[in-house]
This record gives sequence, structure tokens and C-alpha cells, in this order.
Amino acid sequence: MTVRLHFADAGEAADLAAFLARLIHYDKAAAVRLQAAGETLAVFGRPPSFEVLAIRTARLAKPYEYGLDTSLDVTVSAGELLESVGESADAVETAGTMVVPAAVTGPPWAGVLPPRGGWRQVAGLPSMSEVRALVQGAVAEFRSRVEELAPELRVRAELDRVGREIWSRVVPGTELPVRAAHAAQALGFLRGEALDLLSAGAWLRLRTPYGSVALRRAGAGTLTVTPA
Repeated sequence: MTVRLHFADAGEAADLAAFLARLIHYDKAAAVRLQAAGETLAVFGRPPSFEVLAIRTARLAKPYEYGLDTSLDVTVSAGELLESVGESADAVETAGTMVVPAAVTGPPWAGVLPPRGGWRQVAGLPSMSEVRALVQGAVAEFRSRVEELAPELRVRAELDRVGREIWSRVVPGTELPVRAAHAAQALGFLRGEALDLLSAGAWLRLRTPYGSVALRRAGAGTLTVTPA
């Protein structure tokens, strides 16, 4: 059965395509979990090494509906989804629509999503410009420390050790690891000036109008599985 989603406008499709392309840059075989209900599509991905969940939403032109189903929840190939978005953008008669690819067996993270509700604002997050500067400084420090290593020491284990030391630091005034802000920057989310830090149970979420990254606090214990 062909499932087709209708975007509110071409810009929504373009933004989703950009997000998928960034995910695939980090993982050619990336999978994403799609959840559509009402007029909102949420796309979840997990870029390797950042240890966060990335969330991008898109507005739909009309509520999702297929037969008697009123919601969509499926894990698909990010590459196939990107192709579908691109094909719809190139075809005048289907512009603003997307065919949902066939389901794939999802990776373990796809069964563990942040809660849908219950989020509350967390105080203390620096401004957008300060967070961007923090990420840029951390990237520069990583490169500098790697360059200072003797060639024989530039092995994966040592690079990972340096990376863990830098990216596990927290954003001043918060519990948010710097790696979460780095992930948001790498995925194109740290734009404009609006930036929020939210919490729900053991989860933290860094949110901008362009997307969110979410992760569990260190030592939070067993993951909570969001039912499909």
C-alpha cells in the first residue's frame, strides 16, 4: 500500500531533505523513525558519535490519514526517504508530497524515544551566540590538541579519549553535555536566536525552530521505551 504525505509547502520538504542529507553524511545506512499524527510529521534520527537523538518536524497540509489509520509510526531508510522527498520536489504534479518508503528493521535506538509531553523549561541556558561560540571553541580545541600529538599517537583510541574529555563537558549553567550542542550545530539547528532547554523526567532536550536534540542525563538508568 502506498502511503503519501502532503507537506504544508515546498519549504517544509526542502528543510526535511536537508536534515536527512546531514544524517546520511554521518551514516550512509542511517534509518529514521517517522511519526505522523494530525498535521505534524516528526522524524527521529541518531547521528553516530554524538550520542543524541535528533528530531526534525514538518508541517503537513492536511491531517495524516490512510484508510482507518489516523497515525503513522514506521522506521524507514533515511536514504530512501531522501530520494522520495527529492523526487516529489522535481515533479510538478507531486510537488509538496512524499511517498513513505517500505519499513525496515529499526536499530535499537528507534524503540527508545523521548516522551511526547510533559516537557518543562530549564533555566540557565546561555544565549544562542554564546552556545555557538562554545561549540566553535570546543572544535578548535579538539583540532589543536590532535595537531599537538605525535604522529604515532594519532590513533583512534587517543582521538576518542580527547573527544570524550571535550564533548562530555557541560554547557555552563546546565547539565547539557557540549556534544549535544555540537550535534545541533552539525545538523543545522543552531540558527537564528531562539534556543530552549527542556526537561522531561530523565530526558534533556535542546530545541530551536529548526530542530531538536534529546538525550538522557548521565546515570539515568534504564531507558524508557515509547510505545509504537
